[in-house]
Amino acid sequence: MLTAADYLPPRWLRNPHLQSMLGSAALRRRRGLQALQRSGAVDETLILDGGDGVRLQGVLSRVPGRAARGLTLLLHGWEGSTESSYMRMTAAQMLARGFDVFRLNFRDHGGTHHLNVELFHSARLDEVVTAAQDLLRRVPSEHLVLAGYSLGGNFALRLALHAGEARLPLRRVAVVCPLLDPATTMDSIEHGPAMYDWYFRRKWRESLLRKRKLFPEHFHYTDTTLALDTRGLMRWMAHRHAGFRTLDAYFEAYSIAGDRLAGLAVPADILMAEDDPVIPYEDFTHWHLPATATLEIARWGGHCGFLENAAGDGFSERWVAERLETGMPPGA
Repeated sequence: MLTAADYLPPRWLRNPHLQSMLGSAALRRRRGLQALQRSGAVDETLILDGGDGVRLQGVLSRVPGRAARGLTLLLHGWEGSTESSYMRMTAAQMLARGFDVFRLNFRDHGGTHHLNVELFHSARLDEVVTAAQDLLRRVPSEHLVLAGYSLGGNFALRLALHAGEARLPLRRVAVVCPLLDPATTMDSIEHGPAMYDWYFRRKWRESLLRKRKLFPEHFHYTDTTLALDTRGLMRWMAHRHAGFRTLDAYFEAYSIAGDRLAGLAVPADILMAEDDPVIPYEDFTHWHLPATATLEIARWGGHCGFLENAAGDGFSERWVAERLETGMPPGA
């Protein structure tokens, strides 16, 4: 079985910024699409019930005529989507192992801004849990496995924490470069290379502009508001649209740092890169995990990169698939 120590990229791929940028490059997206096409799976778009009128869209991939071993739920990162390269590549890996796969778009991601009036924010865990319940009603399976990347890894671990009370048949969760402490991640983005702040802020502003255009009677924020820096815009959103009095209170609502996962009963595997330029490695040195969770630290990989070669093959997608497969009972 693959371990973090097995990730040994060529020297030219040992730069964390190159890894992070290439991880979401068009080459990788095309390679992921090609892998899905080779799988023989047929895609079906589903709108799931997120509770209280919330609708979340995603893509179900199944190989026709095949009885699946289980169902995989995949969660993307902030401003990612069902079409992110790691989502496609992980889906292809799980399809090859006999699973059906559902790739979920969070609210306001993947062109789904029209489905809900209110804005996405990272404390909206309940609607993701409820959507997972609806998925199991519509695609029944006794064996659910779950994976997430970056913010999706944060959501995946929080969902796993509530799997028992939600009566989800969750067997295992695997995450890559999960966001632990939003406050330290914000600091990292602000004080790190400007390209990361520019990337996230540009994508987020585009999302907010699209939302304002779709619901002009509901959103009256000005271009001046959208011109705020990332911290200022996050503070505005947390107070005006997420119901938190302070930015710190908002960050606390979805932090999984410290001992917040102490009650995790589902087996969990976490892959992190020591050179991640977005999620501070230091956060992981102070993380208190339960016995059900295993943390693996790779020396290289950047933020959700883990590319192995110039073709764009990914180590982390294979690692996730191997870990999730171990969650299946004998004979399944």
